[in-house]
Amino acid sequence: MKMFLFNHDFRYAAEQILLTMFPDERPEYPEGKPEGDRAELSLNEGCKYFTAVCRLVLGGQEYYGRSATAKSKITDDITRARYLQRIVKLSFYRAALNSGKEKPVWGSLTGIRPGKLMSNLLETGMSDKAALSKFIRDNDVSPERAKLCLHTAHAGLNCAKSLEEDDICLYVGIPFCPTRCSYCSFVSQSVQKSMKLIPEYLDALYREIDATAKTVNELKLRPIAVYMGGGTPTTLSSGQLDELCSRLESAFDLSSVREYTVEAGRPDTIAADKLKVLKLHGVTRVSVNPQTMDDAVLSAIGRKHTAQDVLDALDIVRSVGGFDINMDLIAGLPLDTPESFGKTLNTVLKLAPENITVHTLSLKKGSGITLGDTPRPSAEDVRKMLDCASDALYSAQYEPYYLYRQKYMSGGFENVGWQRGHRENIYNICIMEELCSIISMGGGASTKLCVGNGRIERLFDPKYPLEYIQGIDKIVSEKARIKEILSYNANSRLISYNAQEV
Repeated sequence: MKMFLFNHDFRYAAEQILLTMFPDERPEYPEGKPEGDRAELSLNEGCKYFTAVCRLVLGGQEYYGRSATAKSKITDDITRARYLQRIVKLSFYRAALNSGKEKPVWGSLTGIRPGKLMSNLLETGMSDKAALSKFIRDNDVSPERAKLCLHTAHAGLNCAKSLEEDDICLYVGIPFCPTRCSYCSFVSQSVQKSMKLIPEYLDALYREIDATAKTVNELKLRPIAVYMGGGTPTTLSSGQLDELCSRLESAFDLSSVREYTVEAGRPDTIAADKLKVLKLHGVTRVSVNPQTMDDAVLSAIGRKHTAQDVLDALDIVRSVGGFDINMDLIAGLPLDTPESFGKTLNTVLKLAPENITVHTLSLKKGSGITLGDTPRPSAEDVRKMLDCASDALYSAQYEPYYLYRQKYMSGGFENVGWQRGHRENIYNICIMEELCSIISMGGGASTKLCVGNGRIERLFDPKYPLEYIQGIDKIVSEKARIKEILSYNANSRLISYNAQEV
């Protein structure tokens, strides 16, 4: 769609609404006189108000949207950008609704972490009822999504209260899987070739672990949660897992760790000897992630196992014992339907894992689904899947405890982690609500340093195993930046939960 901006340059804000309301369109910024189908977004300053107006032209018809904010609300450059971007987005959103576009379940919200807005309301002393009402009114969000935000906001606030100034979480990335799922953009296309890199990759990872621990120990930071993700960490052999866990224990002081999670996501990588190693090293939670329990859908997404293999893997985990279990499901997979998704959900609920995470398919660049013509459920069918999941999980006494959204999600929906029996995963809450620094190691790892005043500094490791191995000298040397960044504001490592608006 052609986009014309007048008296501002808030392109990102405008593009977020374009992606939400017109997901098949991409922005263009032509020179010259506006003509044809287009969005004209203007921002004007009056005596008391800033006003944004959108003129949307589609098929020769004109539709308008308007939003304003009082100038008295603007106290500095940060609030200025926040409020002005908001009214630009709202004007475009309202014009799109006036053109006949269906209202999204998340209304005008486009951010990754909508729960932060709810948390901000609760922290002002609002009751749950008042916060829900204002959240729905201000953002045009559906009551069902607002309820999800309320639950996850309370979980985040409770977690924040349990944290101390020097608390951090550790993440270790293992970017290997036995096969590549068609929706995945993370694991390398050449799975077999990358698997041969595991020994060399681990040697590089041990160097990064030592360099990271040196900085963490010098700063006297305290790991409270460890999360080993991927990829699929249990692609490693039992001996490799044993050495990796031992290296972590030797490098870091893990005496304050409250939870230790390992993604054993693929049932074709789960074996009793691996689980016994993990249990010996204090792992408290594993993920067994079917994504679906429909064999036809499993085949369509490139999985080389069956639903029965998932059940068999879960039996192995429970025979070893001592683990909380998470199971991931994905709504919107090719060939799936609301009916088959409902059957998957019922099967998983009967298995009674402590955590169930319901993802919405995200069409990441480079994934097989994006590149091909595989038929996928419609946005309406995805909505039915997610609504079915919420109803069933609430009925089974699960509660949502973390929530986030991603770009290019089917229908613009969300990912939600559910738990019962007070089995919230601290790491998931901390990383999604940005409650404390996440110190990460390994391929594709993203370190997020909370440096105060709602500000995050990020450090990224190369994504794929070969480039990680080749770049390890630089990766190791850059670990000193953690100390440099955190020492600059040593008294503000915990992010304020009154974070900037999403």
